[in-house]
Order: sequence, then structure tokens, then C-alpha cells
Amino acid sequence: MDASLSRRRFMALGAQGAAASLILAGCSTVAPRSPDDPSKLVDDATATLSNFTRDPDLGWFRDNLPSAQGLLIVPSFVRAGFIFGGSGGNAVLLVRDSAAGSWSYPAFYTVAGGSVGLQAGAELAEVILMIRSEKGRDALLSNSLKLGADASVSAGPVGAGAQVATTDILAFSRSKGLYGGVSLDGSVVATRDAWNSAYYGREVRPVDIIVSRNVSNPQANELRNLAARRT
Repeated sequence: MDASLSRRRFMALGAQGAAASLILAGCSTVAPRSPDDPSKLVDDATATLSNFTRDPDLGWFRDNLPSAQGLLIVPSFVRAGFIFGGSGGNAVLLVRDSAAGSWSYPAFYTVAGGSVGLQAGAELAEVILMIRSEKGRDALLSNSLKLGADASVSAGPVGAGAQVATTDILAFSRSKGLYGGVSLDGSVVATRDAWNSAYYGREVRPVDIIVSRNVSNPQANELRNLAARRT
């Protein structure tokens, strides 16, 4: 084989591996690189929720938000497409208190999977998982869960008169002007304990944040208030 061609192939494989490593690093459970990372994710989640609630093509999501048990918001869900086609992104979870009508402060998670069904041609999307049952909500209190096994998940309906599957979680996405449900069956959702601790200033678990509600951070009030205005 020509030496220059071999070098080019080696460099191309190296670039693919580096890109895949960056995506996997973004989904790891290591401590954030700076204290600002969790706060930026909350800001991005606020923008994503605002996009969903204002989008005329996501009327079903907006109209049914008042009955949601919770929201898992992934502002940047990346489908890698390198080697194994991995995908994932960082997420925040909010849970609604049905009696008080208020939303919890955010707990931090990652969502990672193999071959994920984004819209055709999409490599980056905003994704929101709407939790529709107590089973789905309680499954997220564990350190990790597998969607489709520990809690059922279906693509969220889009458009007037859309049929809704009986499922624990509905997954919605927006990308490149396309709107619709997203297939996340088999994806793994895991807590980011280091981010939770960094954001609240002490060691804390998701149950402390979204059930006991014994921690707070006013930086997330805009996100919580946005959800509350729709419920």
C-alpha cells in the first residue's frame, strides 16, 4: 500500500477516535471541568424548554405538560456516528409536586445509548423526556436505568389528534427544523453525582433534590418558573 495513503487513513481513524472520545467524555460521570458547567446546563435546559413550549408544532407537548410527572431535558443530544454510532448528552431532571403544583430543583444526569432514532439526517437535537407515570418517575431515582427495561418509553406524539401510547415516558425532539418523537429504547440514564454536588455545594443525591427537596439553587428558578407557568 502506498505510504502516503496509509498515513492519510491512519490520521482519519485518529480523528474519528478523538471525536468519539470527546462525545463519550461529555457523557461520563467524572467531575465537571469547572463549577460553571452545571449552571450552563441549567441555562441551556431553560432555553430548550422555552423552545418546546413556544413551538407551534409541539402543541401536544405543551398542552399535556400540566399532567406530566416530570421532565428530563437534554439540551444537546449528539448522535456520534463514529465507529459504533454511539449517542448521548447531559440532562437535568425536574419533578412536579402534584399537590403543590411546584417543580423541584434540577438533578443532573446523562443519557447514553447505541443506535438512537433521531430524525433522518439529524446529528444534534434538543430532547425532552416527559415522565407520565409514577413508575417512570421512581425509576429515575436509581443510580441508573435502562429505558425500555426499567421504564417503558415511546416516541412522543406530534400534531393535532395524534394517538398516544400507554407508556411511562414519552420522548420528544427538535432538530434542524424537524419536530417529532425520538426512539431512545435501550438507552441508559445515569446520575451525575459530581455535578449534583458541585451545583448544590455539598454531597447530594437525586432523592434529596427532587423528593426531600432539602437543597436549592436560585440559579434554577427561571427553569422551574417556566415549567410552572405551563402547569
